[in-house]
Amino acid sequence: MTTDTTTQRDRYAVIGNPIAHSKSPLIHARFAEQTGEPVEYGRLLAPVDQFVSHVRAFIAEGGRGMNVTVPFKLDAHAFATTLSPRAAAAGAVNTLRFEKDGGVYGDNTDGFGLVRDIEVNLGVSLKGARVLLLGAGGAARGVVLPMLERKPQSLTIVNRTASKAEALVAQFAGAASDAACRLTGGSAQAIETGAYDVIVNATASSLDASLPECDDGAFGAGTLAYDMMYGAQPTVFMQHASQLGARAADGLGMLVEQAAESFFVWRGVRPDGAPVLAALREMLRAPQSA
Repeated sequence: MTTDTTTQRDRYAVIGNPIAHSKSPLIHARFAEQTGEPVEYGRLLAPVDQFVSHVRAFIAEGGRGMNVTVPFKLDAHAFATTLSPRAAAAGAVNTLRFEKDGGVYGDNTDGFGLVRDIEVNLGVSLKGARVLLLGAGGAARGVVLPMLERKPQSLTIVNRTASKAEALVAQFAGAASDAACRLTGGSAQAIETGAYDVIVNATASSLDASLPECDDGAFGAGTLAYDMMYGAQPTVFMQHASQLGARAADGLGMLVEQAAESFFVWRGVRPDGAPVLAALREMLRAPQSA
């Protein structure tokens, strides 16, 4: 009995600039294998001023959907004809689904990925928790609504430029009220006394090995200190948190879980992120060949 290898596969891709480093093709290949979905997934490098033309060409070639990474999440938000509530709240899109009628559905799965990694993979419930979010840029804005939906006791947003944090507090005041969550924010002075249950670093500080502004008293033995960045070694933020007695985690699980949610948006099938996360973790730990 021979296996039919000519099955028509639906085309997906991740678009960005740069893009060669992206682990999305590996992740989605594992998801396709796991679920049996006929998915083919690649990378698409686009010049920074040619997002729309590259997406339209991909659609014309039969593309069914895309993941969107830096620096195109705002372009994708503008390109979509319909937005999910979480994409509208985030003001950015990382997942596009191309409909048969020509419509373009824009979603943002980043916050879902963060919440799922914290609650499912790391086993920390956000319900009733005191949460501190460091940063008020695009990465932070994309996770506020999904975190509020988990009904934490309080959420404090801190940013070097206080007005940016205050703007997020104003934007999400209604959602916080619905969740019965106390939402506050500002500069580092807005950090409240006592250790937080969860601290999320949504700043880019780990890229240049610096620390975000944060009172050491915010970290305790019961704190999960989560950095959205990841690498082969713990970030400076993770090392600092560990020295203060907190449990530290990186953003690799968020990467996998946001991808799993994108896969679900496209295919209506939810893959299991855990084995893919374990495989990626092993690859990161493996010594790099010369």
